[in-house]
Amino acid sequence: MYPGSSRGGQAPHTPPPQPRSPDGAHPFVANARRRLMNHSPPTKKRQRCDSKPQLQMGSPDLSGHGEVAGAQTPTADSSPQPVQQLPLKPPFIQALEEYVKDKLSCQMMGMFVACHQQPPDFQRKEFMRSLLHRDISVCYPGARLFLTGSSMNGLGCRTSDADLCLVLGGNREPLHVLDILLRIFIWLPYIEHVVLVRAKVPILKFRERGGGLEFDLNVNNTVGIRNTFLMWSYVKADPRIGPIILVVKKWARHHQINDASKGTLSSYSLVLMVLHFLQTRQSPVVPSLQRDHPQCFHPLMAIDCVPDGASKVPCYLSRNKSCLGELFLGFLKYYATEFRWDQQVISVREARILDKGDSSHWKNKYICVEEPFDRTNVARAVHEVDKFTAIKDRFLESWRILEREKDLNSVLPVQAVIEKDNRKR
Repeated sequence: MYPGSSRGGQAPHTPPPQPRSPDGAHPFVANARRRLMNHSPPTKKRQRCDSKPQLQMGSPDLSGHGEVAGAQTPTADSSPQPVQQLPLKPPFIQALEEYVKDKLSCQMMGMFVACHQQPPDFQRKEFMRSLLHRDISVCYPGARLFLTGSSMNGLGCRTSDADLCLVLGGNREPLHVLDILLRIFIWLPYIEHVVLVRAKVPILKFRERGGGLEFDLNVNNTVGIRNTFLMWSYVKADPRIGPIILVVKKWARHHQINDASKGTLSSYSLVLMVLHFLQTRQSPVVPSLQRDHPQCFHPLMAIDCVPDGASKVPCYLSRNKSCLGELFLGFLKYYATEFRWDQQVISVREARILDKGDSSHWKNKYICVEEPFDRTNVARAVHEVDKFTAIKDRFLESWRILEREKDLNSVLPVQAVIEKDNRKR
């Protein structure tokens, strides 16, 4: 229970004052700072697009203080070389501390520190990508293999799977390509459990042998590359975005509404829902980057230029000073009581609500979340009324409980989630 609250007629309990660090930071924040300072954050990389396998230059730099170079090129008989990383910049930590002033915010900060993807997690995925690129290039010379999704955009957890996009020239049939790769992959010594999933966007699922890291590989679904770097730009725009999205995804997973394969929300849908909420505050936390910087995110930009385009987005300073806890509580309230599911479409591209109207594109869809580039509905997996009702109920119940308790544990078992992540690693 939040300090100072009471229940059952008992007198409010006032905890003794806790010693603060010399700079006045809350003890929890000071501990988190020490833990963060022992790690380097994932740093922004530019993906190499030649036919030789390259160990890329890191993942998104949450500090927003530049790039690194000097990545090594692995060969068939070489051991993996470490990716050089920028150290985490104190200004980034201090910028986040500005929004950690209460118990709920501290709990969110703690979960973020414990669960967000670390450089060794990224390096492991990147080295696997480089090995796969080498072996795929034997069959498809000139192929390019991109690491996409949360592993690259700064929103990954330590237990996140890795998404890969294979880019091939010519008019290739994705299912045919994946069928060929299936026959190749079953003989590769470093992966196992290879399965071809014949979905709308077919994917090849497989696992790192001995390590358990799971991968999903698609062919020429390049919109995933574009939205990866768009999301990276949003994460860089404000230090609160990463922690809020991580907590939202953990909350949704705990309440069983974060699994598109079971008719609920995909993680990408949740990310866009969070960004939409942050964009539509009276004082926005972030703007529409596509609207304000169209030259950086042109939908027809060559894929090789997408990382460079995202890196040219100028810094953004929000006048919204809400703390992490306020924003998470506001997010739950917005979708529990304010958003009109039956009439409205979420658009991060325009940073506003769109009207469903009579458009057949949105008609008879329970939840409408616009993909920022191809404008499809990324929440199309929610097609059953009982799943839709469950999603709305979880938002409403959690908002009411958290509004009363102001304690993250009342809607999400923080320590249990962290320990579960540790076991998976």
